[in-house]
Amino acid sequence: MMSDGVWNAERLLRTSGSYWEACTLHTGVSLEVFTRLGDERLTAGDLAAKIGGSVRGTAMLLNALTAMGLLIKHDNRYANTPEGKVLLIKDSPRYCGSMILHHAVLINYWSRLPQAVTSGQPVKTVPYKDDDERETFLMGMFNLAMASAPRIAELIDLSGRHHLLDLGGGPGTYAIHFCIANPELKAVIFDFPESRSCALRMVKQFNLEDRVAFMAGNYLDDKIGGAYDVAWLSHILHAEGENDCKKIIQKTLSVMEPGGLILVHDFILDDSHDNPLFPALFGLNMLINTPQGQSYTEAQIRDMFSAAGVQDIKRIPYRGPNDAGIICGTK
Repeated sequence: MMSDGVWNAERLLRTSGSYWEACTLHTGVSLEVFTRLGDERLTAGDLAAKIGGSVRGTAMLLNALTAMGLLIKHDNRYANTPEGKVLLIKDSPRYCGSMILHHAVLINYWSRLPQAVTSGQPVKTVPYKDDDERETFLMGMFNLAMASAPRIAELIDLSGRHHLLDLGGGPGTYAIHFCIANPELKAVIFDFPESRSCALRMVKQFNLEDRVAFMAGNYLDDKIGGAYDVAWLSHILHAEGENDCKKIIQKTLSVMEPGGLILVHDFILDDSHDNPLFPALFGLNMLINTPQGQSYTEAQIRDMFSAAGVQDIKRIPYRGPNDAGIICGTK
């Protein structure tokens, strides 16, 4: 169901060509246009010298970014908008360029969506091409989570709880903010070994080395050490098929104390599977990138919890970016 207008030829063509704007943004971030501009007002020639580009190409890019409202142009000099300074300069705390660069990688795979639909199989055969791609993804996750983690940490009452498992926690953004909001809480980030350096760097940035640890492993295959009274499963179920999701939940419960709180945070579909828009599109992203991943409905997540013996299942009244929701229960 569309909620933002009637489909007509104009809207169809605008949607079909929307990747032009996306690729322009990707290029601006990739070439560090916003970061190199900083607080300056530069000509196309000035910036071309900074990025090692042609004046012709750089001018066209800057004019397009200006037309998109991402730059300001005056007397043939270009400057960042206030929003650009906050969101697109690399040393800004609210920088979201890492996720934009991750999208730039994904567009190559999305162009092969017909192949994924007809075969039912992913077109991306390895999770990350190299260390730089993995780092971009992890920092993209950190950038996105920084927009919601403080709010979630204040919303969820963890008073009286002492040991949190952040399963598949990547850079550890949520573990960090749960600990900031709950001074008595300690946490373990459980993720692939390749995530360790990024996660520990973020933990150090927040001065939480004595309260947040990292444990390396594959949550499907490896043992999870420790005992926990709260577990946070953020954006991991969508990467797996339903049977593996049940396995992950059961495995998590096996290291939790009686009465422990388990929380699933994900892009949640309506039970009709065809709304909201972002979780529906994200399901296609999982089709492209994973063998069995998908977006799940609230009913499906509740059923997974019930099958594992989770009690007091409820949905927390929270709606995050891109229709992310939280469902919780107790062991």
